[in-house]
Amino acid sequence: MSYFDAAQERLRALQAKGQATVLSIETSCDETAAAVVRNGRQVLSNAVYTQIPIHRRFGGVVPELASRNHVDQVGPVVETALEQAGVGLNDIDAIAVTGGPGLVGALLVGVSYAKGLAYATGKPLVNTHHILGHIAANYLTFADLTPPFTCLIASGGHSHIVEVADYDRCVLIGRTRDDAAGEAFDKVARVLGLPYPGGPELEKLAQTGDPHAIRFHSAFNEGEGFDMSFSGLKTAVINHMSNARQRGEDVNRADVAASFQFAVNSILSDKAVRAAVENGKAAGHGGHGTLALAGGVSANRNLRQMLSEKAQKRGIRFCCPDFKYCTDNGAMIGSAGFYLLMAGHISDLSFNAVPYLPIA
Repeated sequence: MSYFDAAQERLRALQAKGQATVLSIETSCDETAAAVVRNGRQVLSNAVYTQIPIHRRFGGVVPELASRNHVDQVGPVVETALEQAGVGLNDIDAIAVTGGPGLVGALLVGVSYAKGLAYATGKPLVNTHHILGHIAANYLTFADLTPPFTCLIASGGHSHIVEVADYDRCVLIGRTRDDAAGEAFDKVARVLGLPYPGGPELEKLAQTGDPHAIRFHSAFNEGEGFDMSFSGLKTAVINHMSNARQRGEDVNRADVAASFQFAVNSILSDKAVRAAVENGKAAGHGGHGTLALAGGVSANRNLRQMLSEKAQKRGIRFCCPDFKYCTDNGAMIGSAGFYLLMAGHISDLSFNAVPYLPIA
């Protein structure tokens, strides 16, 4: 019997039980992560090795260095996850791995390692979408959260508003036309002379600034649509800094950081809450739907507060992950992988990493 035929038999048995313990692997960017997750909600372990100190001197992630470090760390991190969970490979029912989107070299490390484990153990292999993982971080925080709901995904590589129609299916509502929100935060942080990773440093600086000191705006974002644009806001900050230098004026960096953060978060929160209201009405909830936040930028406290306040005013339930599940981690992949498994989405050993994998 071939590996895939045997995996399908195991899949049917797991679906009949409705339960599974999943070993998950995440190597899409600069975190080598692995976790053991039971039934999509219970985290038995969550091991993460971060490469931030390695990339800080370069001001951003160097893909070749990221891939090489994943090669060094993926084995030890998986072993740590199993040890922390108190289980062995025989106790694992399936293996989930991030297949995309992300840095192709980094993705290939995790995919190759997961394929080897799956073939050696005969476990079903689940090719898991990275963004479905970020969405699933909310399932780890809110035990009662189930689709359908609206979700804002904001990270260094993604800014999307989607309807999570089911655990394995999203419908795109809006997206960025250029820079992702997290990417814009990082680029503006660099302009302000802040170290990598720039987003958290910009948020920290913004706490001492006036968010209304400077009006950064983009006409594109003032329309009724749900698509977004952040490149113009980034350029406005660069021009503001350049003009001040040419005039010999001192720049209050805290005010710039606070004003830029306010502009970006206002766009994200306004469009996301409006989408949740419209989805709630369409579902017959009278506007009382649910809005979730996901992605690395979900750790931004100002964005969380804005969304919470605006959602409350519109009668929308707001959910966001625990901070430990905001950035890339294995637990979120394990949660998403479990639901993909239960829906029958397992892969043979021929699938490849896809760096640009659409969410819908």
